[in-house]
Amino acid sequence: MKIDRFEDMEIWKDARELCKYVFALTLKEPFTKDFKLRDQIRSSSGSIMDNIAEGFERGGNKEFIQFLYISKGSCGETRSQSYRAFDQRYIDQQELDLLITQTLAQSTKTANLIKYLKNSDLKGAKFH
Repeated sequence: MKIDRFEDMEIWKDARELCKYVFALTLKEPFTKDFKLRDQIRSSSGSIMDNIAEGFERGGNKEFIQFLYISKGSCGETRSQSYRAFDQRYIDQQELDLLITQTLAQSTKTANLIKYLKNSDLKGAKFH
């Protein structure tokens, strides 16, 4: 199946849901007043979806793979920041568990897509 838009990719849709969840969590008191951590976790979670989109739009597998690695790194950053938010009691155990589950799943899906693209004969839209 050919995908013409990043919006049609499940991996991007999942990243978008994660970003929306993070944003909702950061609206709660007292999380919303810790400007640095709030902004960091919003940025890193947004970077997950944004790098998938940017890499896809580049049109070539090599560049897409590079952006997927950046997205995967942002996933780890978001997971780490989730622990910081929990340690500061900004989120509860259930919220932390959901964040950890979502970021680990996203990271695994990203790694699988990278592996697929590296082994694929398709080289991206630039090379058709």
